[in-house]
Amino acid sequence: MTAGVTTDRAGAAVVRRLSRLDRLLPLWIGAAMVAGILLGRSWPGMGDALSTLEIQGVSLPIALGLLVMMYPVLAKVRYDRLDHVTGDRRMLVTSLVLNWLVGPAVMFALAWILLPDLPAYRTGLIIVGLARCIAMVIIWNDLACGDREAAAVLVAINSIFQVVMFAVLGWFYLSVLPGWLGLSQVRLSVSPWQIAGSVLVFLGIPLLAGYLSRRLGERARGREWYEGRFLPRVGPWALYGLLFTIMILFALQGRQITDRPGDVARIALPLLAYFALMWGGGFALGRATGLGYERTTTLAFTAAGNNFELAIAVAVATYGVTSGQALAGVVGPLIEVPVLVALVYVSLALRSRFASAPTT
Repeated sequence: MTAGVTTDRAGAAVVRRLSRLDRLLPLWIGAAMVAGILLGRSWPGMGDALSTLEIQGVSLPIALGLLVMMYPVLAKVRYDRLDHVTGDRRMLVTSLVLNWLVGPAVMFALAWILLPDLPAYRTGLIIVGLARCIAMVIIWNDLACGDREAAAVLVAINSIFQVVMFAVLGWFYLSVLPGWLGLSQVRLSVSPWQIAGSVLVFLGIPLLAGYLSRRLGERARGREWYEGRFLPRVGPWALYGLLFTIMILFALQGRQITDRPGDVARIALPLLAYFALMWGGGFALGRATGLGYERTTTLAFTAAGNNFELAIAVAVATYGVTSGQALAGVVGPLIEVPVLVALVYVSLALRSRFASAPTT
């Protein structure tokens, strides 16, 4: 038997160990996307109705879905092990470089190369590239059996950088760099308080809830009860929250997506290239530097994911809900969700290629 066949069978065995709900995740996500689009088209006033359920640009239904999605995963984190992650400077530095130097530059280059004649969509994609992931990456990492503690630390670091750097990088990539290269320039007006609010809602609340659950649950009933009884009960809610969020997002923008399929295809092309380059580069870099499977997986998914909630909110606030910039933001999760789900399975298939060395 060849080594390749052995590896493939080992990867398939890992996938089979997933729960039925997890193994059929692509089917559930596809159904949620279709249901959202059909709901949006059959209820034309849904967007206006849901717009009344917003606080400072944050959609309450989407926020609810994301909180339900993130809480079970963050409740699984062993917060007493975070010092092992923060001591791994190699991973932390690599992640910062990928997220805040490489990622925005790659999206900028792809947007200009593939959408030179569509400035609105190009600007929307650049905004997506600036919004580093602080939400859904948690669940992709967990499904791919990545390092939960490392994911929590990297997401927290991304959140801090997002508050500080988003507006600065927006100014640089939309105004300064195009001017240096003789390209057309645009301006991005976004308040750091808006970004901080997004970070607080989409990460701060579930992170605090997850931390308190573990701390208080273990203190009251012990770690065995917490991990053997409590976590299995709340775990499936992560996927329920994910599916609800996807359905709401596609319901809000379903008409635009179905009415402009050609534009969606043009926007999708640089996004596909971006996710492939960032995930593949992160995974290869993690393996080359000897991070081990769990942290390599975490590094790859945190590099490839984007905070589409923030990108859409900024595009809508700056250019309007029907703008090309907003449509580009909406197409982001349309492409990101199925691609990163597929990459979860790619990660699991590659797991056996790593030596079982410690990651600390």
